[in-house]
Amino acid sequence: MAIKGIERSPDNHNVYKFRYEMGYKRRRIIWIEAMKMTMHKRIYLFEEGSANMCDLLGNKGAQIAEMTRIGLPVPVGFTITTETCKEFYKCGKKFPRGLEEELMDKVRMLEAKTGKRFGDPDNPLLFSVRSGAAISMPGMMDTVLNLGLNEKTIKGLIRQTNEEKSAYDCYRRFVQMYGDVVLSVSKEKFEWVLDKYKVKQGVKTDAELSADALKEIVAVFKKIIKEETGGVFPEDPHTQLKMSIEAIFNSWNNPRAITYRRINNLPHDLGTGVNVQVMVFGNVGEDSATGVAFTRDPATGEKRLFAEYLVNAQGEDVVAGVRTPKNIEGMRKEFPVAYDELADTCNVLEKHYKDMQDIEFTIERKKFYVLQTRSGKRTALAAVKIAVDMVEEGLVDKKAALLRVDAEQLSQLLHPTIDAKAKLNVIAKGLPASPGAAVGKAVFGAERAVEMGESGEKVILVRLETSPDDIGGMAASQGVLTARGGMTSHAAIVARGMGKCCVTGCSNIILFENARGFRVNNAEVKEGDYITLNGSTGEVILGKAELVEPKMSANFGKLMEWADSVRKMKVKANADTPFDAQAARDFGAEGIGLCRTEHMFFEGERIKAVREMILSDTLEERKRALAKVQVMQKEDFKGIFKVMDGLPVIIRLLDPPLHEFLPKEDDEIKELVKEMSVDAKKIKDIVTALHEFNPMLGFRGCRLGVKYPEINEMQAKAIFEAALECQKQGIEVKPQIEVPLVGEVKEFMMIKEIIEKAAEETGAKGKIIYETGTMIEVPRAAITADKIAKEADFMSFGTNDLTQMTCGFSRDDAGKFLKQYVDCGIYKRDPFQSIDREGVGLLMKMCVDKARKVKPDIEIGICGEHGGDPASIEFCYKIGLSDVSCSPFRVLIARLA
Repeated sequence: MAIKGIERSPDNHNVYKFRYEMGYKRRRIIWIEAMKMTMHKRIYLFEEGSANMCDLLGNKGAQIAEMTRIGLPVPVGFTITTETCKEFYKCGKKFPRGLEEELMDKVRMLEAKTGKRFGDPDNPLLFSVRSGAAISMPGMMDTVLNLGLNEKTIKGLIRQTNEEKSAYDCYRRFVQMYGDVVLSVSKEKFEWVLDKYKVKQGVKTDAELSADALKEIVAVFKKIIKEETGGVFPEDPHTQLKMSIEAIFNSWNNPRAITYRRINNLPHDLGTGVNVQVMVFGNVGEDSATGVAFTRDPATGEKRLFAEYLVNAQGEDVVAGVRTPKNIEGMRKEFPVAYDELADTCNVLEKHYKDMQDIEFTIERKKFYVLQTRSGKRTALAAVKIAVDMVEEGLVDKKAALLRVDAEQLSQLLHPTIDAKAKLNVIAKGLPASPGAAVGKAVFGAERAVEMGESGEKVILVRLETSPDDIGGMAASQGVLTARGGMTSHAAIVARGMGKCCVTGCSNIILFENARGFRVNNAEVKEGDYITLNGSTGEVILGKAELVEPKMSANFGKLMEWADSVRKMKVKANADTPFDAQAARDFGAEGIGLCRTEHMFFEGERIKAVREMILSDTLEERKRALAKVQVMQKEDFKGIFKVMDGLPVIIRLLDPPLHEFLPKEDDEIKELVKEMSVDAKKIKDIVTALHEFNPMLGFRGCRLGVKYPEINEMQAKAIFEAALECQKQGIEVKPQIEVPLVGEVKEFMMIKEIIEKAAEETGAKGKIIYETGTMIEVPRAAITADKIAKEADFMSFGTNDLTQMTCGFSRDDAGKFLKQYVDCGIYKRDPFQSIDREGVGLLMKMCVDKARKVKPDIEIGICGEHGGDPASIEFCYKIGLSDVSCSPFRVLIARLA
């Protein structure tokens, strides 16, 4: 068989004619459906997709497809896949070959379904073009509405709607959005024009502008575009569509989207889908509206329809907070039929997805449409209540409920609230958009919030309304206050997702023209002045209010009981004081996974005795100084053993370099000279002698014990003496002594011998059940774990040091470049925040495998900061660790993770 040629069908660009010969003279023509001659499909009609195609269609596209599939009133349209977005970038930010033809084919299909034609001056078809990543990123990327309007099609829209003013409102919105999103003209330039016309006409909102004013505004907007870009606004609808799709693809890598992904630890390589949907209009009169609904209260979790709407508006007005919307109860009166349809739709979607949904809807001439749905962003308080309620309602089982709560989000439950007894100077009240309380200095710009936040200042971001560009400032702030916007505005949704206190729609605050302060009634707040927000009541308070720690709800207790009943790993805490140990136990810790003894050395008489030890000239002098420390250490350990009665306590022997305990500045040295009657030159000589170019790889950890065995001897005796005294008081003690920074098993054996001798000399041998183990921080220790496991009773990964030694990063200095590494995709996440699975993780797995071959039941845990990171905990579970240890306030997160 020989192919003689390929011809494209003249009436269908996706159909090709292959002519081939069979035998000598016989010819046949076969028509084959060949989608752009590629091996994959780039565009799906809504009815062709489903919810399980999220990775390919993006979350928004997949859920629109699912709603179409189950018969809800969704305007027709199609989705360009996330894979096409990736192709777009591979092609140098250009349409892949054949995409334009397939796009036009799908447009023709929508024309056939609607009876309208794209670009037709008499009966125009208009589109919304929206982004949609596989993981929902509310407000982070771009949208263009009313696409297809020009000087000809606007006349057709007027005939369709019989509303000149509404038609020109759509036109000005389109030109404004297109100018901002596609042509990168600053949105402020358009807003200034709108403000000028509102003043001129004596109105407060865009919706009140006259048709004549809107016509003029469209002309002015086009003039701005020409001035700013050097080109004219494109009149051809096909050009508008192509350029808008390109802009949506490009928005995947805009600064705010990158920042959002970084804050939420999302991958940068997913790409976005593009949803092209036939427009329905909520702004064609008083019988039309647009709104956002949550199937439950996203702040509290209460089972009630939580929604807002705007009459004679388009969806962006609600989300952007340009106008303060109405409560949903008003819709029951104004649009009773549509209200019932909305309530029914919410019930259908929640039962279908078995989760709380966030829905966007439009009412056009009293006809109800649902535009999109997604799993609703919610506070931790709401997440816990919704999860427990849905189990009790029979919607989900306990395991599914646990997966409904983001472990990282639980830290929100630890946020403070305002003391009920505090006297408050309430100066304003807005909408309680995200609960909790926040105190900070008022700042009025996102960049300033980031700048002050990075310098350690606590700030409250105050804005007229937030936009996606404010994401970095919101993340850096304790809370957010806006003059405009409702409970479903951008500020509210993003703040809830971040766990930030938020008050929106505080309409009686008047921002200064220089955007450096606000006035409300008789009070003025300038940048740097302290204010307090109560996100549970919407109150804005002048000054610093007293805050109190929250209490856990009964629902939270239930959820944690469920988590504890199914989890396989133990959760311990890093704690160095009885106070921290008590906090850890209160949060459900099952022991202490790391007690850093050096943290006990820096207070009062302790630091004096430690310095005396370091400055000693002889072994006798050093032992005299250590004897003083031993008494104090014993009391430290007794306090911790009492709190952790019956639970294991891992105590790490001295780890940091000795120079950390000595003063460095001349003034501090002078004080030490007076205090200890020591010659200043001697102190400086010892400081110089202890100086190291890279102290984290220097004289520290077990190396201290090898050279100065008396240090480890003192600590071991303090542990055993404390254990014996506690045991006499009826306290069950379970000490585990940990040798830090071992790289060679012989180091461990030397220190273990010191510990054994101390046990005999104190009389603890045979009376106290104790274990001796080591931290795995040095790559060599991981590689030789089989040898170490023969001698050690337990192991614990110190992943902070293991990461810096494996990656070659100084954890103290890497912050200067690691952010860029993550942004560039070199690392998916900062390896000091989440375990680098391919490098550090591979060493950890090797260590576990080798150790378990020698001792199948050896306890192996993790006590680095990664022990509280949900993604790292997942990895630790996969490689078979026994437990994780984290800071006390992350114990709850670890238990759920």
